[in-house]
Amino acid sequence: MAAVVCCGPHAALSHRSAAALYEIVDPAPAPLEVTVPLRAFRVRPGLRVYRRMLVADECVTVDGIQVTTVVRTLIDLAQIVTARRLEAAINAADKHDLIDPDRLRSALDDYAGRRGVRLLRQVLDRGTFALTDSQLEREFLPIARSAGLGQPLTGVQLNGFKVDFYWPDLGLVVETDGLRYHRTPAAQARDRLRDQAHATAGLTTLRFTHAQVHHERDRVRKTLATVARRLTAAAPMHTSGRYAA
Repeated sequence: MAAVVCCGPHAALSHRSAAALYEIVDPAPAPLEVTVPLRAFRVRPGLRVYRRMLVADECVTVDGIQVTTVVRTLIDLAQIVTARRLEAAINAADKHDLIDPDRLRSALDDYAGRRGVRLLRQVLDRGTFALTDSQLEREFLPIARSAGLGQPLTGVQLNGFKVDFYWPDLGLVVETDGLRYHRTPAAQARDRLRDQAHATAGLTTLRFTHAQVHHERDRVRKTLATVARRLTAAAPMHTSGRYAA
């Protein structure tokens, strides 16, 4: 709040600082970032100041602080972070019910040609984008694509359990287990019940650990490709399992 106030009445918290206020990125050690109107001249120690024309509907008030909207914040982020970090921020925005991918795609129509929009559209491509709950899941998706698997359903309820990835046409469920060997016995017992429920429904479940996704990508890819070929040959139009978005 002090950073915005000291930059004048038309300033707004923006970029990584705005994203941190929305809790869609971790707080950054970098200087606080504030956007001011083009003609404003503000130099403040400890602040990174951006200058551009601020339209009224690009700003809102959050906890008493004037801040760029979620859409404008994501566009600004796209100019300064990697595609992977941007994807994580989009997922966090959806998780916090700030904006969903479809509404974000539509909102970008009003910003055609602006810096950052092109990368945002690339990340949001319907053929490759999927909502995920963790960085581990986001790292798994490119491996699955390289194995020749199509776009999975993510985070759906299947046979009474939420699953990470589900390919209905293959009858394949994949779970990515973060810190697998440090989980509690109760969590491991629930995993067994989950796998048994899917097996009873005629589904195949694969589990990959944090270490495998990070350090054994080629092995994970080969496993996925082999299992997918077998399932395709055995049941090309597999539809077992009951799921809901």
